[in-house]
Amino acid sequence: MLSSSDSRQALSWVIQDLHKRGWATGTGGNFSLVTHRDPLQLLMAPSGVDKGLVQPDELIEVDAKGQVVTGNGKASAETLLHLAIIQQTGAASVLHTHSPIATLLSRRAEVTGAIAFSGYEMQKGLEGITTHETEVHLPVFPNDQDMAALSQAVLPQLQAAPPWGVLIAGHGLYAWGNSLFAARRHVEILEFLLELHYRELTLLPH
Repeated sequence: MLSSSDSRQALSWVIQDLHKRGWATGTGGNFSLVTHRDPLQLLMAPSGVDKGLVQPDELIEVDAKGQVVTGNGKASAETLLHLAIIQQTGAASVLHTHSPIATLLSRRAEVTGAIAFSGYEMQKGLEGITTHETEVHLPVFPNDQDMAALSQAVLPQLQAAPPWGVLIAGHGLYAWGNSLFAARRHVEILEFLLELHYRELTLLPH
């Protein structure tokens, strides 16, 4: 289904898949796929729907201002952050997950501003990483209930961010890529690395 030429089928399959993994429980998480660049238009799941049940024909399309132009339902407030990421990075897809571990670790690392990974072969699944010897840094940004303010605060920092993702403290992971496939791969790799990081912390001597 991921290889489907039908954008709606492909995105709804990815959303349901991430839900099954426990990374978008209930109505948590939001997901976008660029369908047009000029003018910019995104395919998204509407706000407040169970991500395990969302169907292709239930997806909405929003414009560069986050306004719904096709479909029924309301756009998530976090659409503004999707737009900021896409406009700054040129990403084709942004996937926001709410896994327990990513959410917990993002709060723990808020003070330091990043989580570092090194020594793992799986790092090479991230764009631009070619060896396990590279130290990978996943930025952590403070959360804000005002999504317009959060989007504006994150926007300039995206210039120095890695080309695959950031954490929002207490809120979870935003991962992206130059295709829906790449964005999904980045989610999988980053969630894997975060799981390892959590287990490392539990194994440290007290």
